[in-house]
Parts: sequence; C-alpha cells; structure tokens
Amino acid sequence: MVTATFRFYEELNDFLAPERRGHEFSCACARAATTKHMIEALGVPHTEIELVLVNGESAGFGVLLSDGDRVAVFPKFEALDVTPLLRVREHALRVTCFVADAHLGGLARLLRMTGFDTLYDNHFRDEEIERIAAAQGRIVLTRDRELLKRRGITHGCYVHALRSAQQLREIFDRLDLARSARPFTLCLSCNAPLHGIDKTSVAPALPPAVRERYQRFSACDVCHRVFWEGSHWQRMRVMVDELLAGAEEGARAT
Repeated sequence: MVTATFRFYEELNDFLAPERRGHEFSCACARAATTKHMIEALGVPHTEIELVLVNGESAGFGVLLSDGDRVAVFPKFEALDVTPLLRVREHALRVTCFVADAHLGGLARLLRMTGFDTLYDNHFRDEEIERIAAAQGRIVLTRDRELLKRRGITHGCYVHALRSAQQLREIFDRLDLARSARPFTLCLSCNAPLHGIDKTSVAPALPPAVRERYQRFSACDVCHRVFWEGSHWQRMRVMVDELLAGAEEGARAT
C-alpha cells in the first residue's frame, strides 16, 4: 500500500476535515493514485490549486504517487513569485468571463453590473456548466466543491461568502478584477451589451416620473429593457465605487 504525507496551505485548509488542517498528515492512497486523485479525495477541488510540490519539486496533476512521497499543495500566490516553477494550469484564460451555478444568481447580476460576461440560469445542470466552461473558456463560480472536481473544468472558484455583495468582493479580490471592470456596460438580466439610446425614442414607454426626471438612458437589444440612473442605479454605483476604491487602496498598500 502506498502512503503519502500531505500538507495544504492557507485557504485550502477550509476544504479539509478539521483534524487535517494546518499541519502535515499521512494518508493511504489508492492504487495508481495521481496527485489530482488524492487531493480531490481529501476534499480540495483542483480548480482551487495553483501549485503542487512532490518531494520539493513542482508536479502536475497527473503525477503518480509513490510510497513515502511528501505532497505540498498551495492556492493562488499573491506575494510569492512562483513563475520559475511548474504551475498546474496548462494555460491562462485570455478573457475573464464566468458561468455561475444555480445558487449564485445574485453574484451573476453583480458581476454583470461591473461589466463581466457572466452566464447564469438556475436550470443549468452540472454537466451543462462543465460543457459551457470547456467550450467557451469560462471560469466556473460555485459553492459546490463536487462540481469543481469535474475533469472538464480547468478554471473555477469556490465561493466562500454567503451574501452576494460579499461574494462579489471575494471574487474581485481573488481574481484581481478591478483593473478590468467596465461598470454598467452589460444588461443585468440577459448579459448582452448595453448601448446609449436617445430619450425621445423611448419616452412613450417610460413612466411619467422617469420621463420628467432623467435624461440619460441605456438599452438592451436582446431583452429590450431600458435602464436609467434611478435610485437602484445609484445604490449600485456606490457599491461599485467602494469596490474599486478598496482595490486601489490594496494595490497601494502592496
């Protein structure tokens, strides 16, 4: 029987059984077990991992484990330069876009609000999310760790926060999204691009109070919704400004 020693770092410990967090532990491995097989068997989705070291050397997910191996598993690095090492991602995504599972509708709308292409349908099944992510190069967002263990999902984030506003901040911080944000450029409802529209072309369909108070409007050509800078927009504007300001302060601090 093959027995290996494992050590998980930082937030990866959240996925482990309490008695295995924060220190090395030994574990019996299945026959011909790879690093990916054992890491996920211990509860950690492969999408959460940036680097694996086996006996001090960088290793991919397909490396077979041998008796006595020591495996160190790391999440995304922020302060440590690991570019000379082999990371477990085969390639980076050129465009940041997402597909969210059925439990993250609020987060999907907020990501669209900040300009990030985010697919969401509360009827998406796991296999459909996997297919979409692979075909379109999307990052999977979920609170289901089993979904992130699917072979076809190469980029994903387990969302720890429970409320959508905190989830948005979590994803912004983790993926450093602030520099790519384009607030209020996508439809919150259908994810299509918004464009400015002349007030006169939509005035007959507007409520009288809106027609009197507002001058700037945006429209979606897919669902035909019209948006204006009312109280809901202003609340979202405050949220976006706080989010981007916090990211700028964090960048100056580093």
